[in-house]
Amino acid sequence: MPLASHESIQLTAPDGASVSLSLHGGQLLSWKPAGAPEQLYLSPRSEYVPGKVIRGGVPVCFPQFADRGPLPKHGFARTLPWEPVSQEVGKDDALAVLRLRDSDTTRAIWPHAFELELSVRVSGRALDVELACENTGDATLQFTTALHTYLRVADLDDVSIEGLAGLRYFDSIKQAEALQRMDLLLTGEKGVLDLDRIYFGVKEKPLLVAENRRQLVITQQGFDDVVVWNPGPERCAKLADMPPEGWSEMLCVEAASIGRPIELQPGESWVGRQSMSLL
Repeated sequence: MPLASHESIQLTAPDGASVSLSLHGGQLLSWKPAGAPEQLYLSPRSEYVPGKVIRGGVPVCFPQFADRGPLPKHGFARTLPWEPVSQEVGKDDALAVLRLRDSDTTRAIWPHAFELELSVRVSGRALDVELACENTGDATLQFTTALHTYLRVADLDDVSIEGLAGLRYFDSIKQAEALQRMDLLLTGEKGVLDLDRIYFGVKEKPLLVAENRRQLVITQQGFDDVVVWNPGPERCAKLADMPPEGWSEMLCVEAASIGRPIELQPGESWVGRQSMSLL
């Protein structure tokens, strides 16, 4: 079921690069670099209904990552309506900004005043997604967050991620910490495919996601960690908003701050950015 036009923003740069953004959840749904096909995975079974999660694209996890805290899984930002702030096409790029402020709904479960802004810039074969949070209240606030990016892949068996070697990670399936000794190869073996890992201290180290001839460089600023997730066939079959074979067409590589929550004093701001470039 496609979104009504008033609920989504279509953005096209002068060179033809385009994105689609949903006001529901402040969520990027599509990214097509200039002269290239769709780079994001969006489940055909997603429901575009108030209060429901859109499966795919780039959901915003805030103010809690996963179920690591008392709030609903991944917080509330991805299920609430955001307001459009601006939309412009420049000489080389296109930019849209969306905003989410605290409300009676959010304060009922998280008693803080805040303002979130999501800025999406597209140009050529590059995409920048920036999340900013300002503490607009009079008390300190803490949060964990992620840009839950679903990358579209043609064959998971051919995908590798370079740049994680030497990093410590938490395996959310095994509930144990481990060390990544080499590049991550997704070979389709059971136990490798059922992936749910938080890599700590990635900071601004670039990652290369490679599949056959496609190479995507991912960098981040402001985010300390990276999450790599794929549900695998068994878990995917239990997800009502994913087709049974959906796991084989996606891989999440998420810019995140989880290990060390972000703390903002009244009036303070934080900014995190994930940048992707198709080589």
